[in-house]
Amino acid sequence: MVKETWRFIDSGNHSPSFNMALDEALLEWHSKGVFPPVIRFYGWNPATLSIGYFQKVEKEIDLQAVKELGLGFVRRPTGGRGVLHEHELTYSVIVTEEHPNMPKTVTEAYRVISEGILKGFHFLELDAYFSVPKTEEQKNNLKSPRSAVCFDAPSWYELVVEGRKVAGSAQTRQQGVILQHGSILLDLDEDKLFRLFKYPNDRVKERMQKAFKSKAVAINDLTSRNISIEMAKEAFRKGFEEGLDIQLDNYQLTDEELEYVEKIAKEKYESDEWNFRR
Repeated sequence: MVKETWRFIDSGNHSPSFNMALDEALLEWHSKGVFPPVIRFYGWNPATLSIGYFQKVEKEIDLQAVKELGLGFVRRPTGGRGVLHEHELTYSVIVTEEHPNMPKTVTEAYRVISEGILKGFHFLELDAYFSVPKTEEQKNNLKSPRSAVCFDAPSWYELVVEGRKVAGSAQTRQQGVILQHGSILLDLDEDKLFRLFKYPNDRVKERMQKAFKSKAVAINDLTSRNISIEMAKEAFRKGFEEGLDIQLDNYQLTDEELEYVEKIAKEKYESDEWNFRR
């Protein structure tokens, strides 16, 4: 049987505003039927703190630290917590809610899409699996995560290796289209990450950072091989093809498409109104 073909875009490293604008543009084009489903890999220049759509900047984020560390800053259109995008492969998946293989509920669609990431870990010879909250307490923790840090907050169908979270993802649905994007950590500077958030006091910060080590881990802390970004791209591209039972076709954006993305980046994702609105 012939597999369905989706587009594949490796857009390289871009500014935080461009990265969010391109995800938004792809969602819009797909909703209008001018663009097929797409999987995109990307990176960040400069390294960036992205925050979830609902997060309160003033209450949770230390903007002085963001500035001192020379980081970019952007609010995502998706929910979830704060993510430091540095030594990682970032992915996004854009597909219509009406796709025959996409379940109607957010959590089940999340599981189907994340199957591609799961397979990618397997191609890197890592024993990843989905962790599903079973107890009422675990389910309640999902509703009110205690931390502003993404990899510290539990989620449905969490991808874990040796009991620790290895990928963090978030999803939104707009114009009848699912956008899921997320981070696959290759390496992680925990001290830098924990400088970016506000805490009641140093003792709380230390306790949370210590607890974090038992909850999250980067790929290169799990293997004696040094997994490069290129190795990760190859593994996760194959993972998405196998996990979603699709074929990926390389695509380069046209000058006209790039121009439109730059426009969204400038008007929306570089604006204080968007980034600091809460």
